Amino acid sequence: MRAALVLSSLALALSAHAANDGPPRERLSLAASASAEVTRDVLGIAFSTTRDGPEAAGVQTALKQALDAALAEARKVAKPGQVDVQTGSFSLYPRNDPRTGKINGWQGSAELLVEGRDAAAIAQLAGRISTLGIARVGYSLSREAREKAEGDITAQAISRYRAKAAEYAKQFGYGSYVIGEVSINSEEAGPRPVMGLMRMKAAGGDEALPTEAGKATVTVNVSGSVQLTR
Repeated sequence: MRAALVLSSLALALSAHAANDGPPRERLSLAASASAEVTRDVLGIAFSTTRDGPEAAGVQTALKQALDAALAEARKVAKPGQVDVQTGSFSLYPRNDPRTGKINGWQGSAELLVEGRDAAAIAQLAGRISTLGIARVGYSLSREAREKAEGDITAQAISRYRAKAAEYAKQFGYGSYVIGEVSINSEEAGPRPVMGLMRMKAAGGDEALPTEAGKATVTVNVSGSVQLTR
């Protein structure tokens, strides 16, 4: 993991507040951050299909058959945390004649969602499912990977915050500082690849879907104020 410390939004708001019963108090507002690039470790694929026909029952049956076949294939490689499988949306709605406004048929769609850390198994599965097309493909960061990255860089962000507080206190002629209100938050940035609807038609029927995980940038921000002391 390559970590890069980034000082951001450094703001000096030095102000003196007179008090009747004591000397003025000067406060310094500042912000610092630390960032790390982390490889996304969870691959997710949404499979889907649509059907239409004159009768609702027929469309529903066709959708169910397509989904059942895909589920049977996905369950062969399902493993908690590595390959998680769940059904998505299942819809059925009437199709109206634009001239008369009357129902002249039915349309429907079904969806299957597969995600997990075993990218190789999921990519291979994409080539074996023939009754549903691929609607979306994307990588994300697991909770464990994100929390580890945050744990690694939070200490760095706080250390940078304290170092800057001490440095600026000295530059303003003060001996030290006292930590005031502090806010710590994290964010994740980076592209999430998405593919349009497609159907794998491999010669052998099981060609793996090509994927690339890419990286996410996890950033921890520390901001707040300190009271400068003599």
